Amino acid sequence: MELIQELTRLQHIYGYLREADLHELSERQRVPLYRIEEVVSFYPHFRTIPPPKVQIAVCRDLTCALNGGKDFCDRARELIGDGGDVELQEVSCIGRCDIAPAALVNGVPVGGLTPGRLAELGHAPADLEPPVYEARSWRIDPYDGDAARYSIYEGLRARPRPRPRPTGEAASEIIEKLKAAGLRGMGGAGFPTGRKWELVRAQKAEPKYVVCNADESEPGTIKDRAILGQLSHLMLEGMCLAGLSIGAERGWIYLRHEYEPERQAVQAAIESARERGVLGAHFDVEIFISPGGYILGEETALLEALESKRGEPRNKPPYPGERGLWSKPTLINNVETLAMIPIILAKGAAWWKEQGLRGHSGLKVISVSGHVERPGNYEIPMGTTMAELIELAGGVSDGRALKAFAPGGASSDFLPASAVDVEIDFDSIAEAGSMLGSGALVVLAEGTDMIEAATNVTRFFRNESCGKCVPCRVGTEKVVGLLEDILAGKGDGRLRELLPELSRTLGETSICGLGQVALNPIVSVLENWGDELDAYLEGSS
Repeated sequence: MELIQELTRLQHIYGYLREADLHELSERQRVPLYRIEEVVSFYPHFRTIPPPKVQIAVCRDLTCALNGGKDFCDRARELIGDGGDVELQEVSCIGRCDIAPAALVNGVPVGGLTPGRLAELGHAPADLEPPVYEARSWRIDPYDGDAARYSIYEGLRARPRPRPRPTGEAASEIIEKLKAAGLRGMGGAGFPTGRKWELVRAQKAEPKYVVCNADESEPGTIKDRAILGQLSHLMLEGMCLAGLSIGAERGWIYLRHEYEPERQAVQAAIESARERGVLGAHFDVEIFISPGGYILGEETALLEALESKRGEPRNKPPYPGERGLWSKPTLINNVETLAMIPIILAKGAAWWKEQGLRGHSGLKVISVSGHVERPGNYEIPMGTTMAELIELAGGVSDGRALKAFAPGGASSDFLPASAVDVEIDFDSIAEAGSMLGSGALVVLAEGTDMIEAATNVTRFFRNESCGKCVPCRVGTEKVVGLLEDILAGKGDGRLRELLPELSRTLGETSICGLGQVALNPIVSVLENWGDELDAYLEGSS
């Protein structure tokens, strides 16, 4: 952990990692230089050459491509010119899908810009201010004001706990309430939360750890960012309750480096909780800044990064709950899951279940982006239909008809407009042929080229593959090449022949979820909009 933290500190000071500093770090930490260099070369945030005065990172992924056009970056680069003081590069999703097309200018998020305006900022960057969150009320927040925050955890922590086991009646009550509520993980996998906590609690090895996965990086997904910025006290209380339940005294928030405004909000919440005595003596938390890469959202790759290694997924089993951080039992939940814990314990499982619609249970924070009038994050009852959610977001932009939607972020299968009445719930969306996934609805209007959209998503997974396993590394590259040939008018029909076998191979043999789902979006496009591929192939012949 210390190695990556030190590399991050050095880059923050100098703007890049100087060779002399790497040599000094090697001697100081008694780490071979090749080990440092293999870590530096893996993570996209680290740079080994001096930065220009202005660094512009333009998002190239699905939501921004839908709103800014596929050549947005090229147009901005042409306007900026060849000046040596400005560096403009395309990057994977920066988590600002609500202001697409989005970019970072010297680390500050900007959005909704034309290429011309972005070029102006490149030549004369003003004192840019990060976006400010508008005050809003949240149903998942059980507290009316600051004074009562953390009272749920403090009340449970005050109960007697038998020794030598560090957990007792309070831990059992917490876990049983979560199981009764039926809360499932909101990061994508949907594993029952109470069951996960119970499994980690049962492990005999000590110490145990709690990790909050705040590395949300999938195109279209920005819900955790909103919770970090506005409800960080709930996430922290969820972590404290997790520590109380499993017998952990330390926790880490693994936060993507692009979320600097949110880091500041979380750090302020941590300091406030320490001043109140909530954090410190019994359980404490610190922030770990991710040096970049979508793959770090995979729980075992995240652990590798925390251990200052290359962020490549581990083979499972063993799972993190058995052998996680430093081979000790580790509970990993995402931001939204942890933020839901206090309200369930405050109101009870029955109340939680009553919040859903049409027989479903609970509440959900879901991101909406793409072709909608009011992109952003919406707190909804489970069981709300996709049609109702799109209506909440102002409807399809410019009065267009709906053509398709991805219900769970870039990794979810595209569904046609005819499926828009599907109810938002893990099982209902699965039955419709997709998944709730990361909790991100991406809307595509009539007139969208579905082959282009699928190519964009597949290219994202190709770009973000860690390269550890051959099926993912080679398979995604192969499919992207075939798709780009098709878009260039050079397709020959091989995609249809190879895709079923490639998709099956990646699904069965890739180490982690990235490779297992990477080809699902293009498979779904060919199933529902195969005529668009035919049109490209006819134009190639």
